[in-house]
Amino acid sequence: MILGHGFPAVVAAVRAQAERALGFGAPTELEIQLAEAVIERVPGIERVRMVNSGTEATMSAIRLARGFTGRDLIVKFTGCYHGHSDALLVKAGSGVLTLGLPNSPGVPAAVASQTLTLPFNQLEPLADAFRQYPDAIAAVIVEPVAGNMGCIPPEEGFLAGLRDLTEQAGAVLIFDEVMTGFRVARGGAQALYGVTPDLTTLGKVIGGGLPVGAFGGRADIMRLVAPEGSVYQAGTLSGNPLAMVAGLTMLEHLTDAVYARLSTATSDLVSGLETAARRHGIPVYATQVCGMFSIFFSEERITSYDAVARSDVARFNQFFHAMLDEGIYLAPSAFEAAFVSAAHDSDIVAQTIAAADRALAQLARS
Repeated sequence: MILGHGFPAVVAAVRAQAERALGFGAPTELEIQLAEAVIERVPGIERVRMVNSGTEATMSAIRLARGFTGRDLIVKFTGCYHGHSDALLVKAGSGVLTLGLPNSPGVPAAVASQTLTLPFNQLEPLADAFRQYPDAIAAVIVEPVAGNMGCIPPEEGFLAGLRDLTEQAGAVLIFDEVMTGFRVARGGAQALYGVTPDLTTLGKVIGGGLPVGAFGGRADIMRLVAPEGSVYQAGTLSGNPLAMVAGLTMLEHLTDAVYARLSTATSDLVSGLETAARRHGIPVYATQVCGMFSIFFSEERITSYDAVARSDVARFNQFFHAMLDEGIYLAPSAFEAAFVSAAHDSDIVAQTIAAADRALAQLARS
C-alpha cells in the first residue's frame, strides 16, 4: 500500500466503478488504459497481459519462456520467492547445481526436478549451470531486489551479469517485480538499475490494494500468448474493472515527489534504527532501496540468504514482539522486507524510532 491504506482517490475510483459494474469477464477500456500506463513506465514491457495475482504472473511468464525457447529447465535463486506454483516451491540440493527438491508437500518431485536453485548475488554458479546444461535452460527468474529474505539489493554487476549470461545462452531473463514494480522507482527496479529483462512480472501496486497481477515483455515473446499464439493463459476475472481502476488511479498519483518523499522517510527511519541499536550495543546491518528496507541483527554484511540465516533471527523475533507491544507492527520475520508508505510522515517516523529505542533497550537488558 504505497500511498497508504484506503488512499482517498483510489477508494473513490473503486466506489464509482462498483456502481457502474463489478466485472464482465471481457476486456474493458480501463484494462487498456492500465496496460498503456504500465508499458509507458516499464522499460522492458512492450506488451502486457493482466492476471489476478503475482503467482499467476510468474507461473504464466515461466510457461511462456518455456514455450518460446522449447526448453524445460528454470533457474531461480535461494531466498527469492516467486509465488506458490509447483515449479517454484523448491530448494537447493547438496550442491548449488543439484536439480531442485520439493520444498512443500504436494509438489511432485518430477516437477521440482525441472528447477535449479542457485545462490543470489553470485554469477559464477549461473555460468556453471549454463555450461552443465547447455541448450536446456529456458529462463532465469530473479527478484531484482530480493524482498523475501529481507530486503537485499543486487550487488554491483549482478543484474547486468544475468543479462549477459542469459543472452549468450539464449535463455529468457525474467524480473519478478511483483514487489519492486513501481515501488522502488517509477519504472521499477529495471529502470533504477538500468538492466532490461525479456519478461517482467508485476502485482501489488498496480492493483491499488485489490488482487491483481500482470506479466509482459518483448513483443516477439508476448505474441506467443493465446489467442494470438499457442501458449495458453486465461482468467475470467483478469483485468476486472475494479482492480484496473484502482491500479490506474494509484499509478497516476505516484509522482517523482512521492518517490523522493518515500526514500527520505525510509532513510531517516533506517538511520534512526541504526543509531538506537548502536546506543544499546546491539549490532545491526541495515539495507534500503527507496521505500523498502530491512534491519538484520548481524555484524556481517548481508548479501544472500545464507547470511540472513546466520544473523540473530531469535533476536529479531524478540524485537518484533517488543515493537508490537509498542504499537508498531513490523514484518514478523527477519526473512521479510519492510516498507514505508507515503502516508508515513516525519512524526510517524520519529514515533517509530522512539519505540524502537525502548524496544532495543529492553533487548539489551535481556
